[in-house]
Amino acid sequence: MNISASQVKAFRDKTGLPMMDCKKALVEAKGNEEKALEILRKAGAKTMAGRTDRITQSGRIAIFTDTKRHISAMIEILCESTPVSNTEEFILLANGLAEQLATGPGAITAADIFAQPFPGKSGVTIKQFHDDLVNKIREVFRLTRIVRIKGYCGAYLHHNAAVGVLLPIEGTNVDLGKDIAMHVASMRPQALNEKDISPAIVERERNIILEQVKAQNANKPANIIKKIVDGKMQSFFAERTLLGQPFVKDPTKTVAQVCDEGKIKIKEMIHWVLGR
Repeated sequence: MNISASQVKAFRDKTGLPMMDCKKALVEAKGNEEKALEILRKAGAKTMAGRTDRITQSGRIAIFTDTKRHISAMIEILCESTPVSNTEEFILLANGLAEQLATGPGAITAADIFAQPFPGKSGVTIKQFHDDLVNKIREVFRLTRIVRIKGYCGAYLHHNAAVGVLLPIEGTNVDLGKDIAMHVASMRPQALNEKDISPAIVERERNIILEQVKAQNANKPANIIKKIVDGKMQSFFAERTLLGQPFVKDPTKTVAQVCDEGKIKIKEMIHWVLGR
């Protein structure tokens, strides 16, 4: 079948793939663009199947909040290079994944969300959009993390899309929740509260401090040494727990005090750093 140059060019503009690949697919599909697109998808999938061991060290975190239903979602999708992570289409993919996760029926695995429709694109699934973009760019993409929170939630995404925070809260003051989420991104607490720090880490730190205090206060009684150790442990917890840290917007108060004043309670801290 004779395929005109204008047909090939139009199909190439639509797919972004090499001219010869587009012409070959159109010829095989006898001019049917839908069939030709499927041929290209299958060829691309076959090509990418041999590249699954490639390192994905760039990418984006995306967050979307359905303000009517009070459902928030955060996703992390990785790719191979920073230039690709900053392209308009990759950003659209990341944002579409987060939006569908929040506004759709939910998902547990990547396969669950990929089977769902792409927001704002009638008749296109997320998998189709994803596969077409992979086929065009020829880099490995990996949807590595997804989380969906029902209820009021403070959310913050850093401008470089490399740090994202969700803070499910009791109470309705999501603006304060967002401020505290920004605090988390800036101060990077290791845990929400003392109970969330591993007992093994606490014990190790206490033993280190105990030995230091004993060496510096050899002549003091055991009860005094214990008080000194307890005080230093409180400093340890204050530095490493969100609720114990001084609030970045008002260092005269701890985050716990700010929460009490704002009538919210943080139920969980979800803090992602890209690729970690």
